[in-house]
Amino acid sequence: MGDAELILGQVLSFTGDPLTAGPAAARVEPQGAVLLADDRIADHGTAADLRAAWPQARITDMGDCLISAGFVDAHAHYPQTGIIASWGKRLIDWLDRYTFPEEMRFGDPEHAAAVASRYLDLLLNHGTTTVASYCSTHPASVDAFFAAARARGMRVVAGKTCMDRNAPEGLCDTATRAHDESAALIARWHGQGRATYAITPRFAPTSTPEQLEALGALWAAHPTCLMQTHLGEQTEEIEWVRALYPQARDYLDVYERAGLTGPGAVFGHAIHLTGRERQHLRDSGSSLVHCPTSNTFIGSGLFDMAGLADEGQRIGLATDTGGGSSFSMLRTMAAAYEVAQLRGQALHPAALWWLATAGAARALRLEDRIGNIATGMEADLIAVNLAATPAIAQRSARAEDMWEALFPTIMMGDDRAIAGVWVNGLRR
Repeated sequence: MGDAELILGQVLSFTGDPLTAGPAAARVEPQGAVLLADDRIADHGTAADLRAAWPQARITDMGDCLISAGFVDAHAHYPQTGIIASWGKRLIDWLDRYTFPEEMRFGDPEHAAAVASRYLDLLLNHGTTTVASYCSTHPASVDAFFAAARARGMRVVAGKTCMDRNAPEGLCDTATRAHDESAALIARWHGQGRATYAITPRFAPTSTPEQLEALGALWAAHPTCLMQTHLGEQTEEIEWVRALYPQARDYLDVYERAGLTGPGAVFGHAIHLTGRERQHLRDSGSSLVHCPTSNTFIGSGLFDMAGLADEGQRIGLATDTGGGSSFSMLRTMAAAYEVAQLRGQALHPAALWWLATAGAARALRLEDRIGNIATGMEADLIAVNLAATPAIAQRSARAEDMWEALFPTIMMGDDRAIAGVWVNGLRR
């Protein structure tokens, strides 16, 4: 074992999914410790036990901070970093007015590299240690993102966004180019270090059936890749899909016919779903990603967290920047709580934190590596100050248990709450 670091604080870990098993599936060791060695979690338990067992370890005492797995953002668009918080558009207008013009700039490798670096640094400042991001249609934007992540030691998921219709000419590829450029990027990046490639059709309206089929064939040839796209975000979008694909039973059927559902398929939003779609998503092992700040910001609708969780769906949480209005997974948890309240569902703090860590990792099929504090997991950790601002401190001081102390940080916290970040075993 190389240089070992013992991090002291209140240690949060999960033995199951609090969405379905309740808060007992989360455990907080109030006088806890996590041992990091050789980029892994080597041990965790009480501070007294680990100090005695590992007397040679370097001590980092985070006081009353909560020690947790780093946040996992399961759906985002790094090329939209510069247009976050742009006013007044719904989905299709947003793409035309903001997204497509911005993504045109990512054919410039220097621009892509600068934005990728800025974006990943923003995430780390907010405690996010893993993200699944769409890039632009330019292969250079994918290279820039993976290179920036490699320089920071981050585990990331990303892919070239593929579109061959209903987008500006400068952003469109073809079915053949989408397949071949994606295949070349898979060969260059997938499984290299901490990189996972995601085959990435933007969504059904911007791909022809031929392109979706080509990407389905590519995924079948590279089944350890993920596949990410959008599903059921807005009602106008669903009507558009129905007009473009009249033979399909529903929106999801467009992807099914192309071989783009199943284990490793990650569908962003999934708000407006038919019963048939819900059944196939569950039975196929596909994942759903809740993007609450985006869904409220552009008026998409209210995700059915309780109903989908009760069905046994695989669910993660995400910022969806820049349609989402914050880089912070704390703010995203707060929005998920508010959306659930509007559906008459009160999400427990343990469930919210699980969604932003272990749940999102599970949605990305990475739960064996990140998202929880357990022996052998990759050492991506954060220390969270539960009294980071006067407003939070005065509320948490009145708490009668750990969850009541944590909830004000979920609802009012931001990057000021992140007191420490460890990526692949190294503190940033």
